[in-house]
Amino acid sequence: MDEVFLFSYFVGNGEDGLHLATSEDGLKWQAVRDGASFLQPVVGENKLMRDPCLLRGPDGVYRMVWTTSWNGGTIGYASSNDLMHWSEQKALPVMAHEPTTVNCWAPEIIYDSAQGHYLIYWSSTVPGKFPVPDETQRKDLDKPPRNHRLYSTTTKDFLSFTPTRVHYEPGINVIDETMVQDGASWVMVVKNETEIPTAAKNIFIVRAPTSDGPWSKPSQPLPPAGVWVEGPTVIKIGDWWHVYFDKYRDKKYGVIRSRDLLHWEDVSEQLVLPKGIRHGTVLRVPRVVVEGLR
Repeated sequence: MDEVFLFSYFVGNGEDGLHLATSEDGLKWQAVRDGASFLQPVVGENKLMRDPCLLRGPDGVYRMVWTTSWNGGTIGYASSNDLMHWSEQKALPVMAHEPTTVNCWAPEIIYDSAQGHYLIYWSSTVPGKFPVPDETQRKDLDKPPRNHRLYSTTTKDFLSFTPTRVHYEPGINVIDETMVQDGASWVMVVKNETEIPTAAKNIFIVRAPTSDGPWSKPSQPLPPAGVWVEGPTVIKIGDWWHVYFDKYRDKKYGVIRSRDLLHWEDVSEQLVLPKGIRHGTVLRVPRVVVEGLR
């Protein structure tokens, strides 16, 4: 099948919805339809569409989940056959069992062929559920304390969902997770959101024999060293694993690549992306679908 790379992303605060960019090589990207929005958000607490994660399922249907609000217990969901015409949007109450949940951030979705279901996962803070560092050390006391862990649910039909559970508990504050399959094992890239006593703000890798774990110890932080990054997305292009990320304090994107997920090369200088691009996902799609978008 003739395929091209597609980057789903948002701009601003996510008010105007889904944006798409395409690339032939994974490095030089061009916004589709001059950066127009392909789907306006209409569900969730704040009706935003941040962190749009797109997956092309084994049935050829595109499934998308996204962050609907800075605060609350829902995530957004919609599906499409062609990325132009979308199903009714739904706000999935994934944290309804924890009514004090502060937030549901950066949901992602994979298809686990071994188990025959879709796995949706995200990060949330549930006050009192995990130990919170000494509040007197916080420098931003105007913000509510957050101590995220990763949660997940599974579904086969997007009508019924398994009970939400803790998906990854490394003992530290973590957000912005993304999963890919590497042979028979699963690889998850996660952002360390530690703030106290010293801010970490880096990304690391863990591995597991299944998409549910058990997860290995975290790797050393991925490069670049000393740069605050978030929103990783991963894809293998040829022999190279590419990890894209938002260097959010610098207001620019970066990408590193590796053949073995151990030794990394920074190729950010070769990366060309649409202006204002923010946290999304990279995937392969049939060229005919992209031609339809244009």
